[in-house]
Amino acid sequence: MASEISKDFIQNLEQLIQSNNDDALLTLLEEEHPADIAEIIDILNLASATYLFKLLDSERTAEALMEIDDNDREKILKNLSAEEIADEIDELDTDDAADIISELPQERVTEVISEIEDDDHAKHIVDLLRYEEGTAGSLMAKELVKAKENWTIPICVTEMRNQAKEVTRVHSIYVVDKNDGLIGRLSLKDLLVASDKSTVSDIYIPKVDSVNVNDNVEDVARIMQKYDLEAIPVVDNENHLEGRITIDDIVDLIKEEAEKDYQMAAGITEDVEADDTIFEKTKARLPWLILGLFGGLAAASIMGGFEDALLTYPELFYFTPLIAAMAGNVGVQSSAIIVQGLANDNIRGSMFNRMWKEIGLSLVNGIILAGLIFLFGIFLNYDINISITIAISLIIVIIIASLIGTFVPLMLNKRGIDPAVATGPFITTSNDIFGIFIFFFIAKLILGF
Repeated sequence: MASEISKDFIQNLEQLIQSNNDDALLTLLEEEHPADIAEIIDILNLASATYLFKLLDSERTAEALMEIDDNDREKILKNLSAEEIADEIDELDTDDAADIISELPQERVTEVISEIEDDDHAKHIVDLLRYEEGTAGSLMAKELVKAKENWTIPICVTEMRNQAKEVTRVHSIYVVDKNDGLIGRLSLKDLLVASDKSTVSDIYIPKVDSVNVNDNVEDVARIMQKYDLEAIPVVDNENHLEGRITIDDIVDLIKEEAEKDYQMAAGITEDVEADDTIFEKTKARLPWLILGLFGGLAAASIMGGFEDALLTYPELFYFTPLIAAMAGNVGVQSSAIIVQGLANDNIRGSMFNRMWKEIGLSLVNGIILAGLIFLFGIFLNYDINISITIAISLIIVIIIASLIGTFVPLMLNKRGIDPAVATGPFITTSNDIFGIFIFFFIAKLILGF
């Protein structure tokens, strides 16, 4: 399909839309996958995209709707009636349907839900909308296959067939008691070989991993990753089975979190896209740029306080950018490792032990780098005291920067703040200031100005 979505393909499509040649359009797009339909809609202008969206049947456009860029989806939905949106919602699983409806203005939410033909589907969507964003409840789907423990095998097979009609993929069969409490899971193999006289309680597996509706979605992702689960059931505080979370939702979550952390590490405070407006991009980037500006002014002020020293020892000025850069780089390296460890939940041991380990690592790296700088100074015939000053300063700056890079994300995480913020301009700017101050402080002690 990638080769077909060419400039000529799009031009042909637009000509058919302008001429209202619906039959030719349907023939042209008959075999296309919903993901390819979404890509085509993203390329077309709003009027053409809306026309195409209304032309195709809801079964195909509903899946494409989930693949379309958020901003484009919002624009298309504005051009659809409540009934037309409800037709799309009817074709989606409850978790995807709830995601779409949550993006609508509040006054349209009630309209759309009232137009959904399947009352149970509408009820499930409303139920999902009440969960706080970022919880397992907000991510789960209501569609699943479950069996009562007191069912006989023939009854179980019949009931499962009926339930499976509403489920896109059957990852697991969950077993519940008479109060709908989760008690285990059912192996399809055990079900197939069991005697017709047996009941579900005779063959079900009592061990089953589950999460609570109020659990954080990142914790859910870690559990599913740890145990290689394709799906995990979600229960409420009374252990009633409420829904399930599937691996495709977790993959989307991980992708979104990675994109957010990457932007935050680059000093972008809000989620932005390449096609966003200048105002939106400025609002996302400017706060960290202002921080960098004040950081630069602070570093300049520190250097201004040692103006006489720079006149006496101009060599110090030459190495100031090097000290600042090394401080920033080391801090970012240390914080990146900690943030990655926190994200993967593999940070173990006390903070004290981790600090000592960072000091040891920094000392080794610092001595090697300082040795190279010292030899460089000798090669350029610098005064021996200046070479010693630069070397010692570099060692201390590397140690301090690594400690800051380790300590800050750990503390942010403890306070419930995304530690990814510590991998960007925050660490770089703070370490630049500390690095320059330490450099001139050590220089003053050794050179005596």
